Amino acid sequence: MNKADLLLYLCTDRLLSKGRPVIEAVEAAIAGGVTMVQIREKEAETREFFTIALEIQAVTRRHKIPLVVNDRADIALAIGAEGLHLGQTDMPVDAARRLVGSRMFIGVSAGTVAEAVAAEKAGADYLGVGAVYPTGSKADAGAAIGLGRVREIRAAVGLPFVAIGGIGAENAADVMAAGADGVAVISAILSQPDIRAAAEKLRKAIEKRQS
Repeated sequence: MNKADLLLYLCTDRLLSKGRPVIEAVEAAIAGGVTMVQIREKEAETREFFTIALEIQAVTRRHKIPLVVNDRADIALAIGAEGLHLGQTDMPVDAARRLVGSRMFIGVSAGTVAEAVAAEKAGADYLGVGAVYPTGSKADAGAAIGLGRVREIRAAVGLPFVAIGGIGAENAADVMAAGADGVAVISAILSQPDIRAAAEKLRKAIEKRQS
């Protein structure tokens, strides 16, 4: 995994894309500057998840964008995804590593310094830190941790990480300044009238901070 791939990280959610086909939404988001895509389908049955993942993978591979599968190591292995992302209640990192080996990178969600340090020690390749701000996009996001916690996690671990939760073009630069290597978003791109334009706006906000 290249740290630069984390710059603008899109998590899919068909419920938030306002009826637009997920494939079209991902295509538009990548055209706007998304650098990594995570397929997150909490409500999908296994066969449906597998089918959607293959469809999205056709898009990400055409654009040479890494595809990460949320939670489901079996789906990640079945399609040959580039990455797997695990939450705090999902399979432990060491168990997932025994399944996927070195063939894919593993990300872990962390909301505290202790969780971040534990994930790094367990062999995670990157972190998803948040929720930074209040968000309605993820029912399991928990209370907002704020930029102070982002700074604490940056000081505690050497792993690259994306910040997630309530992030948009108006605050992405603040999150990057606090130590994030990228931002992960759902509704800030998928729920906007023009998906490509929303991704472009976010990418510009991030790159402005970098420069």
